[in-house]
Amino acid sequence: MVLENYYFNYSLINSKDKPVILFLHGFMGNIDEFDEAIKLLGDEFSYLTLDLPGHGKTEVLGGDEYYSMPNTAQAIINLLDKLKIPQCFLVAYSMGGRLALYLVLHFPERFFKVILESASPGLATETERLERIKRDTQIGRKLARITSKVAFVDFLSNWYNQAIFGYIKKHPEYDQMVENRSQNNPQDLDKSLRFMGTGCQPNLWPKLAKNTIPMLLLVGEYDVKFVNVNIEMAKVCELTQLRIIDNAGHNIHFENTLTFVKTLKEFFNSTNLL
Repeated sequence: MVLENYYFNYSLINSKDKPVILFLHGFMGNIDEFDEAIKLLGDEFSYLTLDLPGHGKTEVLGGDEYYSMPNTAQAIINLLDKLKIPQCFLVAYSMGGRLALYLVLHFPERFFKVILESASPGLATETERLERIKRDTQIGRKLARITSKVAFVDFLSNWYNQAIFGYIKKHPEYDQMVENRSQNNPQDLDKSLRFMGTGCQPNLWPKLAKNTIPMLLLVGEYDVKFVNVNIEMAKVCELTQLRIIDNAGHNIHFENTLTFVKTLKEFFNSTNLL
């Protein structure tokens, strides 16, 4: 769908009279990120998935500033308007989780409940942000120089050596996940990282206390960094639950899909605020 400054590649699976779940993938993911979870959920919900700017087949038609979080968030709201979806559930992973938190804090009227998987509100201090921008710029340069699939697969192999991903390389579907990731364009990923990376996104910590939407924070037990971040989030953010998922690192929905789906259904089907 063409919107101002964007062409969005999306899929909407409608189940009659069932509420929509909007899924937002993480960095280097794409529209297929949550396919296995959606298969297990079946016809209990309707599903909206999409490629975020810099990923898959979505194209930014305007300047590079349209890769940024505020502009991307507004574009997603515009997409919901075009699709006549006034309210929906929201599930988002990592980079998509940071974007989802921005959406919930700026457009709360559009969402029933939200699940943030391995997400954060950004960095609280200028020193942290500048250091992260420097690091992301270095990573982006590596992506921008990639000219072959072999080089991209090597990059991905190094990426998943990070401690936050725990034992993801031992997962039986790891090679298939890398194959899916390698379908992205490294040069577009560079732009996503430079304009919507953790260092350059708005600092959402001050707004957390004003949250009005029931929110579930999911983190994997092996992802110590994000366990600590989400413990702090839960302390300052009302209407929030925190669950630490066994046998998973950063990518819970991939490593422990059954528990992820069970947790999602329980939270979204509950009539309680939390």
